[in-house]
Amino acid sequence: QVRLVESGGGSVQAGGSLRLSCAASGISTNVFMGWFRQAPGKEREGVAVVGRDGGTVYADSVKGRFTISKDNAKNTLLLEMNSLKPEDTAMYYCAADWGGSLNPRLYSFWGQGTQVTVSS
Repeated sequence: QVRLVESGGGSVQAGGSLRLSCAASGISTNVFMGWFRQAPGKEREGVAVVGRDGGTVYADSVKGRFTISKDNAKNTLLLEMNSLKPEDTAMYYCAADWGGSLNPRLYSFWGQGTQVTVSS
């Protein structure tokens, strides 16, 4: 059974930093894994994805501020978020599948989410 568990969310002021973690079980992290977010009243959107070869893709809105990485030995996906803005406020989800991109519809496995709130 695949299980993805996010942690590390919280409340910070604009300009601050947070580090999100996603612990994976029942699936190797040697697949496409990504972070997605959903703000109230908005559709879920892709934030950052890392492929099986380690290649990364970022949404334009987070380029230069967020860094995605995965530790295959620990089956963990990370997201370092710096220079946070109020518009980054959302529920952040970890997802995994054997193929993927920033399109959340391509992912079969999801965590329960962790809330990130950035105040101005």
